Amino acid sequence: MERVILHGDMNCFYASVETMLHPELKGKAMAVCGSVEERHGIVLAKSEKAKKAGVKTGMAAWQAKEVCPDIIFREPDYPQYVKYSRAAREIYGRFTDFVEPFGMDECWLDMTKSGIFGSGPEIAETLRRTIREELGLTVSVGVSFNKIFAKLGSDMKKPDAVTVLSRENYRQKVWPLPVGDLLYAGPATVRKLAGIGIRTIGDLAAADPSYIRRLLGVNGLKLMVFARGEDTSRVMPKGTVIPPRSIGHGVTCMRDLKTPEEVRLVILKLSQEIGRRLREENALAAGVRLYVRGSDLSFSGFGEGLIEPTRSAREIAGIADEFYREKLSFVKEVRQVTVSVYSLVSENDAWQPWLFSDREGRDRLDRAETAVEEIRGRFGRNAVIPASLLLETAVPDDGRHLVKMPDLMYT
Repeated sequence: MERVILHGDMNCFYASVETMLHPELKGKAMAVCGSVEERHGIVLAKSEKAKKAGVKTGMAAWQAKEVCPDIIFREPDYPQYVKYSRAAREIYGRFTDFVEPFGMDECWLDMTKSGIFGSGPEIAETLRRTIREELGLTVSVGVSFNKIFAKLGSDMKKPDAVTVLSRENYRQKVWPLPVGDLLYAGPATVRKLAGIGIRTIGDLAAADPSYIRRLLGVNGLKLMVFARGEDTSRVMPKGTVIPPRSIGHGVTCMRDLKTPEEVRLVILKLSQEIGRRLREENALAAGVRLYVRGSDLSFSGFGEGLIEPTRSAREIAGIADEFYREKLSFVKEVRQVTVSVYSLVSENDAWQPWLFSDREGRDRLDRAETAVEEIRGRFGRNAVIPASLLLETAVPDDGRHLVKMPDLMYT
């Protein structure tokens, strides 16, 4: 039986929720941003009018103001977004038990066994009308025989539309598209493929697999499978909890960081949160990455695998700080810092300890950090913090904390 996979993408989700809750914004150029005053002013979502004026997601607030002088900014209201995201998933759940979220505003749906409600395109139209009538929001739905093309279909026609990519038409509709439209084909991959003359999804589908593997590794072969319409990954049942493959936290600072010591303090705070999350997930990290954004909005990063997996906030902070001092210190005025860990392994998995590891010292550090996290769990995240985060170097001239320590803006 041919699979029937849908992908629903709520159009301009944050901006649409704001417009629905505040009718006076309807028809106006508006964008949802972080706090402009505290420099978390990155566009998270924008209205159709703002989009037509040239405002793009990820653009700094001042850039959005330049291309659209009459734009209205609103700070995000996450509780409302979560409420409407759950309401949309409840509607999807009326048709199938296979509902796999892909972010707050997107879901894959497996309708293969939902024929009682009609064909795939008919169910997609019903979902589109129901979400509009019950939630006051719009959704674009892609219909296909696999997840990748269903996702691509929902992106092809917006807003409030249904796009069908079938076995009969996908070569005509999908293969002429830029290879960057394919899910998981990032900018670096697109540049590498362009360097060998592969610019469309069809070009990738027709490429030599052995050559693509040499260029991009096994991930390149996966992209080829996607381009050829051969993806067989299944939609996970509703309620499935997928273990994270990475954990990251980042913050946009209230002023530029101008010394390595200031960067170290921010890294330390971010690492405390990562250590907490690793303990919650009962996981160890086998790799650490650091990303920094300069005052000119340039973006640089460095990552490396670890000799031995860890969940220690102190170890992660020390490694990330070393990355900055040895690899990224050319970024002199740092506006944004992100620390992440990857290649997570379960605490219960077998892994090879490093022969020269100070096992007793590591165990002692782990017990100490576990005790600290237990105290934080009972009395709040700031009940116990490193003394260095209380130093005057963490406070700018205007008396405010360099970073809003209790309220980090996570990425």
